[in-house]
Amino acid sequence: MSSAAATVSSSAKLAVKPLKISSLSSRSALPSVISLPFNSRGRDIPRKRLILVTCTAGDGAKPTVLVAEKLGEAGVKLLESFANVDCSYNLTPEELNTKISLCDALIVRSGTKVGREVFESSRGRLKVVGRAGVGIDNVDLSAATEFGCLVVNAPTSNTIAAAEHGIALLAAMARNVAQSDASVKAGEWKRNKYVGVSLVGKTLAVMGFGKVGSEVARRAKGLGMRVIAHDPYTPADRAHAVGVDLVTFDEALGTADFISLHMPLTPATSKMLNDETFAKMKKGVRIVNVARGGVIDEDALVRALDSGIVAQAALDVFTKEPPAKDSKLVQHERVTVTPHLGASTIEAQEGVAIEIAQAVVGALNGELASTAVNAPMVPAEVLAELKPYVVLAEQLGRLAVQLVAGGSGVKNVKVTYASARATDDLDTRLLRAMITKGIIEPISDVYVNLVNADYTAKQRGLRITEERGVLDGSPESPLETITVQLGNVESKFASALSESGEVKVEGRVKDGVPHLTKVGSFEVDVSLEGSIILCRQVDQPGMIGTVGSILGESNVNVSFMSVGRIAPRKQAVMAIGVDEMPSKETLKKIGEIPAVDEFVFLKL
Repeated sequence: MSSAAATVSSSAKLAVKPLKISSLSSRSALPSVISLPFNSRGRDIPRKRLILVTCTAGDGAKPTVLVAEKLGEAGVKLLESFANVDCSYNLTPEELNTKISLCDALIVRSGTKVGREVFESSRGRLKVVGRAGVGIDNVDLSAATEFGCLVVNAPTSNTIAAAEHGIALLAAMARNVAQSDASVKAGEWKRNKYVGVSLVGKTLAVMGFGKVGSEVARRAKGLGMRVIAHDPYTPADRAHAVGVDLVTFDEALGTADFISLHMPLTPATSKMLNDETFAKMKKGVRIVNVARGGVIDEDALVRALDSGIVAQAALDVFTKEPPAKDSKLVQHERVTVTPHLGASTIEAQEGVAIEIAQAVVGALNGELASTAVNAPMVPAEVLAELKPYVVLAEQLGRLAVQLVAGGSGVKNVKVTYASARATDDLDTRLLRAMITKGIIEPISDVYVNLVNADYTAKQRGLRITEERGVLDGSPESPLETITVQLGNVESKFASALSESGEVKVEGRVKDGVPHLTKVGSFEVDVSLEGSIILCRQVDQPGMIGTVGSILGESNVNVSFMSVGRIAPRKQAVMAIGVDEMPSKETLKKIGEIPAVDEFVFLKL
């Protein structure tokens, strides 16, 4: 920002403007608004139909809703008061593709795959897909957005049921309830074999302190357990309000007697518990998983059970469901299993049914709720101009949050836009939403968009403020730079801290491509494509060649490399863009270079 730049507070100017969406016939178009053609990674989605159409039947006829999996009676009745409801369960993919062309909305649970073929078969009539539950792994979001179909879920009603099931498994595992029940029913009476362990006084590590994790923590404290939690994106005061200490990932693994998993399945959490992480655990640890099966490497868990590192496990979810009948994990004598019952209470089923029915009816009425998980809407002319900045905003959010050290939590986010345009001539709602998306989405099962961004940030305790830096010059480009700062956090890469102590990253768009231009106080210039390695080292000859050689020997392709330094022969930060993820051994070699003071790998 130039010295002539004036910082302008935008608390009033940048308030979110309400979106007004008219109810339309199923054949109407919205020429002035289009759904954002990016997937969760910010990449272009192939263009077919990008118009988001919400509808009520223009000729007075009711819309048709296909309910493809069992839904609570209260939800069905709510739907029937508004639409023609077809409850057809256990459809084959072929049957679903045949029926869908006659339906305006589809409601599923986790058992029905809603792939591209479904949207193609609908011939444009399908306007809403409702997922009765939280996860939407079985819905192709990119295809839904491409074909103009809104996707909504029901994220709140399962919370208590899942937390209660987690506690039920915790207690049943500790006291060998399932094994001793089977033994007695087999005519045995082996009291000495099934001696359990007490919960009181033991340390429970809650991995993921969201809605379910925090409810588990409350209940575990009522049982007399000491509860710690790991969630690098939860503010410490939120955990302290429940009487829980936030700790680092390694500290949670190394001190816990019991571990309860409550993180979503994302690329960052896939097989998070593996041979390496099991080796860090206290011997005899007990593990509960009511989250997602894929967060555990199941083969590694079997090895940990056999070696005694893990004393017992209680699992409600699996990588593949149902698991194979001869699964070594399922058949293991020290494993308690249930068939994905986390949400299976009468009350939760009815709550989910009502929640998803309300969301679907609202969508068919032309309303957009906070449970929408795709298809944010902005004026077409705004989208066309901001398209490359949208990608930049999300990538800066992803970079900034990965620079935060575990345990400190993200609470305050400040975004600064440097622009030569007048304050009223730049709509930043979409940019703010994408920064929020970049910060939250990699570690959450919430899909953030323009509709739910502010609500989602508030729910997670994020306070996002925006400022405008007014520049002298031509207003041809909407923005010069975007700066994202995370306050009151610790950084795993000290050089990313600004002079005032915030994690700070800055970027700009060059020739249509987002670039990282500043990390902390260091100027860099690296394209935000692929992933990035940041190194702080002594500025001396040969450093670029040394690091490049290590990457080349590991067959890691370097796309960009930039060095920012304080002064010759002093401290410098090297930013390296790479196309592939380096192995741990490769990163270790970089860290062992004598002149390298610190480094971090950031995945985009």
